[in-house]
Amino acid sequence: MVDPEEVRWVFISHEDADHVGNLDEVMAACPNASLVCSWALTERHTNAFDFPLERCRWMDDGVTFDAGDRQMTVVRPPLYDSPTTRGLLDTKTGVYWAVDSFATPVPGGEGAQKLARDVSELDEEFWTHGMTMFAFNALAPWLRLVDEDRFGTEVDRFSKLGISTIISAHSPAITGDSVDDALAKMRALPSAVCPPAPDQAVLDLILAATQAT
Repeated sequence: MVDPEEVRWVFISHEDADHVGNLDEVMAACPNASLVCSWALTERHTNAFDFPLERCRWMDDGVTFDAGDRQMTVVRPPLYDSPTTRGLLDTKTGVYWAVDSFATPVPGGEGAQKLARDVSELDEEFWTHGMTMFAFNALAPWLRLVDEDRFGTEVDRFSKLGISTIISAHSPAITGDSVDDALAKMRALPSAVCPPAPDQAVLDLILAATQAT
């Protein structure tokens, strides 16, 4: 789709393996690209990746930079599982890369083509339950410790950014009216009842189902 030599920017949201596993290969294949990251990410990930510091652009929460015909703003989401986490807002389209925030399980079908592409295709209760379960058990066990009003203020900051679409690494796209719904669910998390994480009984069911096929 894009000639690697024409790539000008590579953005790292955080150092989880599913987000940076091919970073060395990408930077080698894109010799004209700058690597947008932060000091925190470089500090924590140096043991796994030899950062080309001359190609790095350290940008933290709130910094905006020109990327061709648009401006991109680094915005940390309200919910995160790493101190290096930074999201990215395309101010031209309103599309926000939310990293792992807004994660939710998605019911499977007989083929990947049947998976939901937009959260509007999910059952509302399932979405709320799934987003809450992931938030507490996979992303932010510290949610119970936060002040609801202060957390709400951080979520409110998002509502003023003009976000049209939220793209998460672990959720269908969040578009249209669902953006406000997602932010409302996020705002309510500190006082939400946390669903239990899948336990050994669930693992046994998974193993039984997969071994039977």
